[in-house]
Amino acid sequence: MRQRPPAASPLQHPVFTRRTALQAGAVGLLGLGTNHLEALRAAAPSKHPARTAIYIFLSGGLAQHDSFDMKPDAPADIRGEFKPIATRTPGIRICEHLPLLAARSHLWALVRSLTHPSNDHSAGHLMMLTGRSPLPPGFDPSAPRPTDWPAIAAVAGAATRPRNNLPPAAVLPDRLVHYSGRVIPGAFAGLMGPRHNPWFIEASPYDPAAYGAYPEYEFDHQERPFNSRGKRFQAPNLGLPEGVGAGRLGDRLGLLKQIDVQRRDLERAATVGNFDRFRQGSIALLTNPRTRKAFDVTNAEPHVQDRYGRNAFGWSLLMARRLVEAGVNMVQVNLGNNETWDTHGNAFPHLKEKLFPPADRAISALLDDLNESGLLESTLLVMAGEFGRTPKVTRLPQYYKLPGRDHWGAVQTVFFAGGGVRGGTVVGSSDKIGGHPATEPQTPENMAATIYSSLGIPQTMMWHDALDRPHHIYYGKPIAGLM
Repeated sequence: MRQRPPAASPLQHPVFTRRTALQAGAVGLLGLGTNHLEALRAAAPSKHPARTAIYIFLSGGLAQHDSFDMKPDAPADIRGEFKPIATRTPGIRICEHLPLLAARSHLWALVRSLTHPSNDHSAGHLMMLTGRSPLPPGFDPSAPRPTDWPAIAAVAGAATRPRNNLPPAAVLPDRLVHYSGRVIPGAFAGLMGPRHNPWFIEASPYDPAAYGAYPEYEFDHQERPFNSRGKRFQAPNLGLPEGVGAGRLGDRLGLLKQIDVQRRDLERAATVGNFDRFRQGSIALLTNPRTRKAFDVTNAEPHVQDRYGRNAFGWSLLMARRLVEAGVNMVQVNLGNNETWDTHGNAFPHLKEKLFPPADRAISALLDDLNESGLLESTLLVMAGEFGRTPKVTRLPQYYKLPGRDHWGAVQTVFFAGGGVRGGTVVGSSDKIGGHPATEPQTPENMAATIYSSLGIPQTMMWHDALDRPHHIYYGKPIAGLM
């Protein structure tokens, strides 16, 4: 995405102001990489409330029958072991193990008919994280490629105005890494180029041996013995470099000659930078107490941690809430590493005891906080996985003691809240066994369009790749009936 004349493309680099130049120069003087800091090119802040989005991604794939689209009248090998409960909204019933969300159904909506053509984890990740159903030419399930479609987060980051000198899009608490060590595709900028990768906040250490919301909900799908590694949820160090205190920082901000040099470096680096431009953050991360507080979730007030949960799910969603409040426009939150929701076996005890309790608590706390602060109306929440699960309960006795469900791209339920979504709404339906859409089928393209529309991105907006080829942002229409 390069600077172009106004008539050619609406996606342009903002004009530098003197204030931004001062901040950019200060960052360089502090020793941070200027090729990470395109976010410092923000124009003057808008007087209107910011429109933001949080995309909660359940890597592995949530079973629709066991959560938000239960089939209590189906045969036992389809309906599974869980029972539905009433929600606050008459006529909407969800899983008995999601009682906190059931009590808040007036705040959320369901789309029970999203479909795409793949049962493969990597392909499903690519489709649901980019909002594109066809696989890109040369797609490689073993690794992200520069020819992949850009992630929804990358597009949103490029098409929205940075606020408070913060990166406009972030992914936390980790990159999605398979237990084999390979990085799962889908969350990167792909054709847009690595300069437009979202800002990856890697607060959760990689561990191929265990899943879930550590420390209290850590588990293994096959219930093999494992030694907990005592993983710590910890944001990157955001302190000032050694020897640079607040007074010295102020002195450096006055060195106009060096600031001019750094400004020129920033201009040059914005053109030639070839890796994650946001990895080391911006000056706001170093000097703004409110921004730094967003990352310090494990030291949040005890009652706040208790409401969200003192675990990786709770800390991740608390960090997401604080980041959108501080100025990040879109945050993708990966609730669970390493395909945590891939419940091929032992599904019912693991959902009941390990996955639903921390998710139910953390998502409900996030809804409450956004609603009570008045931010829910301007903040869209979306929750989905890479696919749903098979209608029929399956058994793989060579790996699991108890049954589960396999991969199923044909239909899944997607959860929406905020951003103008009409609470207590259900859009679309699946057939009587939860295997295919029965009414109002939706696609990843429709889901992505809903996110872009909620963020205020015009449907006519386009971006240009390194070869100056134009690309659409919208490949579908926003889901009708949600707003």
